[in-house]
Amino acid sequence: MPAADLTISSLSLEYVKVPVTAVVSGLDHNPTADTVAMAFTAVGTSPVSANWRAGSWETYTGLYFARCLVGASPGTGALAVGFYNVWLKVTDNPEVPIKLAGTLEVI
Repeated sequence: MPAADLTISSLSLEYVKVPVTAVVSGLDHNPTADTVAMAFTAVGTSPVSANWRAGSWETYTGLYFARCLVGASPGTGALAVGFYNVWLKVTDNPEVPIKLAGTLEVI
């Protein structure tokens, strides 16, 4: 089993959050005007278009987190017990980076 960066209960409804940093021309940049999405795939697999879920932004002073609500409530994308790769996609212009953000364990 891989080591998980984050663990949640299969009974909970909560945001999975990923810290995001952006630099433009050598300066810190606020990415929250960009569209964000997250995907949760089997460990070792890359996301396909059907895996992406709409995300949102959470900010604290100078810190930015992409987040996606997952859990036991209908319509939120419940995840079965197991391990998942957490993928992040930020749609900017012209870049659209897709990054493997970590591993989630659902218990």
